[in-house]
Amino acid sequence: MTIAMPPRPRRFGAVNWLGLWTLYRKEVSRFLNVALQTVAAPVVTALLFLAVFALALGGGARAVAGVPYVAFLAPGLVVMAIAQNAFTNTASSLVIAKVQGSIVDLLMPPLSPAEQLAALALGGVTRGLVVGTAVWLVMVPFAGVGLHHPGFALFHAAAAALMLSLIGVLGGLWSEKFDHLAAVTNFVITPLAFLSGTFYSTERLPEPWLTVAHFNPFFYMIDGFRYGMAGHADGALAVGVAVMVAVNLGLGLLAHRLFRIGYKLKP
Repeated sequence: MTIAMPPRPRRFGAVNWLGLWTLYRKEVSRFLNVALQTVAAPVVTALLFLAVFALALGGGARAVAGVPYVAFLAPGLVVMAIAQNAFTNTASSLVIAKVQGSIVDLLMPPLSPAEQLAALALGGVTRGLVVGTAVWLVMVPFAGVGLHHPGFALFHAAAAALMLSLIGVLGGLWSEKFDHLAAVTNFVITPLAFLSGTFYSTERLPEPWLTVAHFNPFFYMIDGFRYGMAGHADGALAVGVAVMVAVNLGLGLLAHRLFRIGYKLKP
């Protein structure tokens, strides 16, 4: 007679790769299942901004630092689409889970705080890069933008997506309802985005606003990406890379700390 063995805890090793992959795949499937809203809609929005600033306002005939305004504007719109969608993916995932009471599904699986954070952040990065690629491909015929320095473009696209994905995690942890999340968007994300040189060159700003702009991390993610696509940068490229690395490291450590103590996740 065969005697059934009692259940034993499953061993995952140093990293629960299966659980991490499962949570990441869930985050990606969540936005791909409504691709018309999460991918197509940002493309339309970016094209509308391009039409208004470069065509309706006469910007198509101007040049910024020797770069046609359309080619100057397009990289900023691409990287802002990346950032906005990376933020939305992680922030909405956490707030929806809180509001619906399904946050326990995130806390109960055998995932460490680092694994939970990695899966959520990478899901946001994936959405940001997917949307950014779609926006770039659609803008190429209108703006004539290419890839002058692919390494810089790829680094700053990924760094921008990661930065806003981590900010989305922090915003989602802090927010208890969608009104709180809207406050983060309206009072943090939008001001930093519009004051970062997306639609203009910061070289035209008088002091002290030029110095203030260079303390905005959004400036460096846009400036570096613009250099990668159009070959023009307002700031020092090495400083931009260092700022993006330092900001992402700081945000990652803070988010990991909040996950580890269960900030606004555990009663």
